[in-house]
Amino acid sequence: MGRIAGGLVLGLALVATAGSGCSDREQQAAGPEAVGFQIDRVFETDDETIRLERPAPGAERRAFFGDLHVHTTYSFDAFAFGTVATPYDAYRYALGEPIRHPGGFDVQLREPLDFYAVTDHAMFLGAVRAAADTSTEFSKLEIARPLHDLNDPDNMGLLSLRGRLQAFATFLPNAIAGVGDGSVDRELVLDVARRAWKDIVDAAELFNDPGRFTTFVAYEYTSSTDDRGNLHRNVIFRGGAELPAVPFSRFHSQNPEGLWDWMDGLRARGIESLAIPHNSNGSNGQMFKLVDWAGDPMDDAYGEQRMRNEPLVEITQVKGTSETHPLLSTTDEWAGFEITPYRVATLEPSEPAGSYVRDALKRGLLLESAGVANPYRFGFVGASDTHTGAISADEDNYFGKVGLMDALPELRGSVHVPWLYALLGRLLVPNLLTEVDGRTYVHSASPTYGASGLTGVWADENTRESIYAAFRRKETFATSGPRIRLRFFGGYGFEAGLLDDPHVVETAYAEGVAMGDDLPPSDGSTPRFLLWALGDPRSAPLQRLQIVKGWVEGGEAFEQVYDVACSGGAPVDPATRRCPDNGARVDLSDCSITAGVGEPRLRALWEDPDFDPAEHAFYYARVLENPTCRWSTWDALRAGVEPRADLAKTIQERAWSSPISYVP
Repeated sequence: MGRIAGGLVLGLALVATAGSGCSDREQQAAGPEAVGFQIDRVFETDDETIRLERPAPGAERRAFFGDLHVHTTYSFDAFAFGTVATPYDAYRYALGEPIRHPGGFDVQLREPLDFYAVTDHAMFLGAVRAAADTSTEFSKLEIARPLHDLNDPDNMGLLSLRGRLQAFATFLPNAIAGVGDGSVDRELVLDVARRAWKDIVDAAELFNDPGRFTTFVAYEYTSSTDDRGNLHRNVIFRGGAELPAVPFSRFHSQNPEGLWDWMDGLRARGIESLAIPHNSNGSNGQMFKLVDWAGDPMDDAYGEQRMRNEPLVEITQVKGTSETHPLLSTTDEWAGFEITPYRVATLEPSEPAGSYVRDALKRGLLLESAGVANPYRFGFVGASDTHTGAISADEDNYFGKVGLMDALPELRGSVHVPWLYALLGRLLVPNLLTEVDGRTYVHSASPTYGASGLTGVWADENTRESIYAAFRRKETFATSGPRIRLRFFGGYGFEAGLLDDPHVVETAYAEGVAMGDDLPPSDGSTPRFLLWALGDPRSAPLQRLQIVKGWVEGGEAFEQVYDVACSGGAPVDPATRRCPDNGARVDLSDCSITAGVGEPRLRALWEDPDFDPAEHAFYYARVLENPTCRWSTWDALRAGVEPRADLAKTIQERAWSSPISYVP
């Protein structure tokens, strides 16, 4: 950390341009009697025992956790942020090994993951790294000269940030313009990309270990609208002997429909893939429009192609959660969770309508009820979008996402800038600082970022084939970081005693449908929904289990949040549809939480009291933990200062199931 602190005065001004106190958590862990789960593996860490579940006898499928959005040294921005971690390093990190952060300290997961995908940007794949390496042909281009030796050890402190950012800011537009006008050899750019892509593929193949650890060959398609509305997607390949020689990028088409055409063409050759939109929250209303790229009304062909290629959506990640927004869900008290209100890589506001997942589900219902194929009947995943190769999803051990740019609390905007640095900053770059309650902070989007997230899947085994099949049937769930396991089924024959049946999962699969599936009508019968969550023993206890419903009535789309299970066995108030306050609080002096409150698991068998068999509808499960300290509060606590006044001091970690759709 020493080399970072030495350059803090300049770094603080420039970055903006671009142990828990919860000692009772282990005893809250659910034991093997938790219905639908049974202890299978136990391994020790330095401070506690981690228990992993397997299905109870007769149950089907296991929960596996992973990250499908990871950048390494081959991404143009990650390399500029100081990241030298390779795809090989990223996979070692996912397996539990420590790796070096660009800030000069080691980072390590609290427990290994089950699957991981390196998703470097296809646009200029490997180009900034190649520009910095003076032994490459690409480095001899005039546009590459400012990047020479960018990430040599002598250039890795914060004092190098000014030159680093200026060089990167100059390179990108010049390279784009050069490819466009022919002054930069397109084949040379593609050759760099092919070499980087081959190394990414090789790393995935090397670390894929069927039954133990799964890797996916993947990349990010990085496009946006002309007004900086985010349209990024991660493309995940199922695997196999044949893969494209180079990924499809914005160079090929700015229009995501072009990406889908390319994917359809590969599929016809036996190369299977799917795309996952992310950061719809930063799309300025463009990710989930009601017209196509050309501005024409959506038709069946559009809806079918989009669903064929994009069955999943990323609902949470570092750059904010995209479930919903307080302006869109005015009756949902938890709609404001980790909102990043900006278009990606800007401080310009992003229009909420058309940018959030629940709103998109409702828009899809309206299209569906009008007889048009629904393009937004997707499942949910979570991810990190780390640009260091290393996911940072724990609030009490958050190290940011952009390497040198947010390696310190002061750079993340969670801790104020010391008065001398603030004075110099105000003299040099006053627009890059902000005042909050008389204290000076770095002005950037970083304070709105979240320590998130993870993808969970229910699969038969830890292999590419099995996990990819779960992606395709949308039997996926997302968490904001903790390894909460969430199950969700719908059906018509679920009996009142099913929750206590030792074969509950087997019965639910046999007599109903799982998350991500469609629930057909049944002669006007009212469906029942079976849901339960098992908390993460290393996080906070669970507070409430909910169902979020959306439906169409009279040509309008509506939504409702129902609490269906409460901690302490408290009843849901039928008038408010809410659990009572369970009294869980956080002591901000040490981030300890109320002991003995909350549950290791919550479960319910719920019947929709407002069901109309003629209405198109969707249902998904959401589970909330008791409140805990947000990462910014942890930063302030460790720095011995008051938490920043305009940031949430606590959050409620959560998980979301993929929706079940009811189609009349």
